[in-house]
Amino acid sequence: MRIEIVEGDITGRPVDAVVNAANSSLLGGGGVDGAIHRAAGPELLAACRELRATTLQDGLPVGAAVATPGFGLAARWVIHTVGPNRHAGQTNPALLASCFTECLRVAEGLGVRSLAFPAVGAGVYGWAARQVAQVAFDAVRSYAARSAEGGVELVEFVLFGPETAAVFRDVLEGAA
Repeated sequence: MRIEIVEGDITGRPVDAVVNAANSSLLGGGGVDGAIHRAAGPELLAACRELRATTLQDGLPVGAAVATPGFGLAARWVIHTVGPNRHAGQTNPALLASCFTECLRVAEGLGVRSLAFPAVGAGVYGWAARQVAQVAFDAVRSYAARSAEGGVELVEFVLFGPETAAVFRDVLEGAA
């Protein structure tokens, strides 16, 4: 599994699936979540409302993942995950790691070969970019070591600003 760092807008990435750093309601929000909902169009909100009305009546739990079609995105799929909120006392790195591994598990089940992650948990949820990068890379590498050939081949970390991208590059190069 190849890992790449990309600075830019996740909504335009030419990958099979993008990961949405969602809130548990799945009904849109700010940051990456809002950008993905805007770019995908109203069908994404309708699909998320359907999930809430059926299988996820209590919302998507922290660390879990679920997929919807990508609708207006370049990506065929959106894989939604809810990062732990440090400000709400959710400080266990295993919850954060679960976001990445569960997204990979869902992606593999969909036949996804390329997947783009944002910095899940960073920003408004209070996790430092360096810690997110360390947890994310460890989770991705661990998943890759356990998974069969023919699964996800490319994992992109698509980061909005140069500062976060530099931190992720530094952590990736330091771990190589």
